[in-house]
Amino acid sequence: MKLKKPIIYSLLALSVVISVFGLQPFQQTIDAEKALVKQTGVYATEVRRLPDASYLVAVRTSMPEVKADMVRWWFSDFLQTTEHYNWWHPKDHVWMDWENKEPGEIIGASHLVHEYIGGDLSKLRIQFVNSAEFFGYDANDEDTFVICARVGLLDEEMNIAKMCHVVRNTLNGAEMRSRFWLGHVAKRKGNKTISSLEGFIGNTFLTRLLVFNKQNAKDLKFHAEEEMKYLAELLPPLYESKNIQSSYQDHQGLHYLKNF
Repeated sequence: MKLKKPIIYSLLALSVVISVFGLQPFQQTIDAEKALVKQTGVYATEVRRLPDASYLVAVRTSMPEVKADMVRWWFSDFLQTTEHYNWWHPKDHVWMDWENKEPGEIIGASHLVHEYIGGDLSKLRIQFVNSAEFFGYDANDEDTFVICARVGLLDEEMNIAKMCHVVRNTLNGAEMRSRFWLGHVAKRKGNKTISSLEGFIGNTFLTRLLVFNKQNAKDLKFHAEEEMKYLAELLPPLYESKNIQSSYQDHQGLHYLKNF
């Protein structure tokens, strides 16, 4: 029996399959539910190449004196200008704007940003979506704020990653669990993702292996650690000043009505 050629052809076919789909083609790598762990202090900060060659970046941030509602307010109400964005990270955050933003809402809005991640200036479009897209249900509750997004290039209609931030109340404040999946590529049109050859090729094992490297992931981890520490320090006094201003305005309004 002549087995040499069939074996060679089989190996070539197998190498093509692996280069496209990876070693574990049916394994789900979007594991957002891990960020919902009830215990505090156990969510792992890590950088890891996943079986489909995408990269996981996970960061845990302790936020003393912060509550989940404060982070919700930061995203849905307060964050409006480049100055605000610069407060969040004075060195790395350069410019921001909003697309489709409604007051008090965040789902459906896209955050347009220029920011340094590592030594490179990244120009990104961060499209916030319902957490059900990642968890299968709305993961928000009275003690938990969840914000999820598709991350894309600002200058091209192409998404390149997915992300979630989960903020859970603790006894002394809150804990943020950030989770990024680098290498989830999709062509977009407006807020919709569409099928495309670029998306298919971009999600192959080989392309992810070549395009997304450990240094990219480590740079993102370092950036996320820094910006969330800044936010943890910034939010308590900022939110307190908002409450003082609101109380003052309520008092002035009541005084006006009494003298009307």
